[in-house]
Amino acid sequence: MLATSPYRWTRGDTVSTAIIAVLALITRFIKLGAITDHGTPIFDEKHYVPQAYDIYESTQNLLIGGIELNPGFGLVVHPPLAKQVTAIGEAIFGYTPLGWRVMNALIGVAVVLLIMALCRRLTHSTFAATVAGLLAVFDGVLLVTSRFGMLDIVQVACIVAAAYFLVLDHQQQNRAFAHAWSTHRPMSQYGYRIGFRWWRFACGISLGLAVSVKWSGLYYMAFFGVLAVGLDAFRRHRVGAKRPILGALGLDAFPAFASLVIVPVALYLASWRAWFSSETSVYRHALSDGTIAEESPLHWLPEAIAGFVHYHVSVLQFHSTLTNSEGHHHPWESKPLDWLVAARPLLYFSSTDQRCAGTTCQQMLFLFGTPAIWWMTIPIVIWACYSVLIRKRYSYGIPLVAFLAGFLPWLLNYDRQMYFFYATALVPFSICMLAICCDELAQPHQGWLGRAKRYRFAPSWWNRLSNGRRIVLCYLALVVAMFFYFLPILYGFIIPSSWFDQLIWIPSWY
Repeated sequence: MLATSPYRWTRGDTVSTAIIAVLALITRFIKLGAITDHGTPIFDEKHYVPQAYDIYESTQNLLIGGIELNPGFGLVVHPPLAKQVTAIGEAIFGYTPLGWRVMNALIGVAVVLLIMALCRRLTHSTFAATVAGLLAVFDGVLLVTSRFGMLDIVQVACIVAAAYFLVLDHQQQNRAFAHAWSTHRPMSQYGYRIGFRWWRFACGISLGLAVSVKWSGLYYMAFFGVLAVGLDAFRRHRVGAKRPILGALGLDAFPAFASLVIVPVALYLASWRAWFSSETSVYRHALSDGTIAEESPLHWLPEAIAGFVHYHVSVLQFHSTLTNSEGHHHPWESKPLDWLVAARPLLYFSSTDQRCAGTTCQQMLFLFGTPAIWWMTIPIVIWACYSVLIRKRYSYGIPLVAFLAGFLPWLLNYDRQMYFFYATALVPFSICMLAICCDELAQPHQGWLGRAKRYRFAPSWWNRLSNGRRIVLCYLALVVAMFFYFLPILYGFIIPSSWFDQLIWIPSWY
């Protein structure tokens, strides 16, 4: 009736995790500080790296931290958490490329392992987890995002962790309900009442950290909150509760709201503790210095709170006016529908018309998705929807909802100026869905997928594999081959212009 068996860690899990971790470390850390703008940050690092160093230099109390002092880059429009993380690396290694990138590289390795853990929990399959880990290691977007001092990989880690804790909560509740049902514990018409749910609380902490990196974490709070209550109602229905929806609303909704809304909001406010404690924070005294208009209702609030609200209103106005219709255009911007096929990568670094080996060479570095992964996005999302709704394969459910949380809200504001790095949070969940699909292909089947046709010149190990496993291995080989094929524009190698031209398959890539 309900999945009750906990996952048992095996030696295969240890080996696969160790191998994937080593691959992730190598790919994330090799030549980590090589690409710079004459020793200075590149692309949007130019915003966040100085802000992080301001935080480090202004820190007097480690529990409180510092604030962003540098006004040269305009209004600071993102919460401080990711920059606080970057500041740790700068405190250790100084204001150097290694210093402002090392923490993100470590977090990038953690993201790969979190994706593996999520798939392992969803499928109870070492094979699925290994496939997910390989896809995560060899995806260009996760790689490049992990190697530069920007915000997105920190938020992605928090979002994937939130999804993982949501899965743990769901499975724990399934076991608790199954135990209560099997032991004939008395049940009301609304279902069982279970104690405090620590994994849901951990999910709320992760969501709060995600919002403390970028406001787009709010989308995941909304989607995961609705999903959590929906799963609770479904669980109560499956154990035979007469009023499962009312049971979920009455017994689960408020605790879910506390864990998935109140806790994240509290953590978000805590991430601004340095702003509140400093007398020189931006807009800290906006009330008394006349920045806030006399007729504003903010005059009814204490000065710190009024300044905090004014700051957030200013940031909201910035985001709401950053639109194409307001005249904001960028040569490398892209839209959500472009993200589904990685149609418009993002140029991070460019040094053209160099001379090497007697010819003209290029040095380009792109935020670029491995095509064998990203071009499967639309098919795998459609397959996941079909699997959940028709096949009743609910292992796709949480990754699918998480993917939609990172995609659908952007469609509502299509006029906004957007970039491909907004799609970074999509790929962990498309990878999870791909890994689940690959695991299904590799399972024993009655039809053609389950056959093991022998080939005269093939090695014996290949002849022992089913057709389904052969498809999966060929797909993984294609992913790895494409990763190495596009390696020059993922790491910024200097290559002849003729070689670079061969990497640009479609016009929108450059």
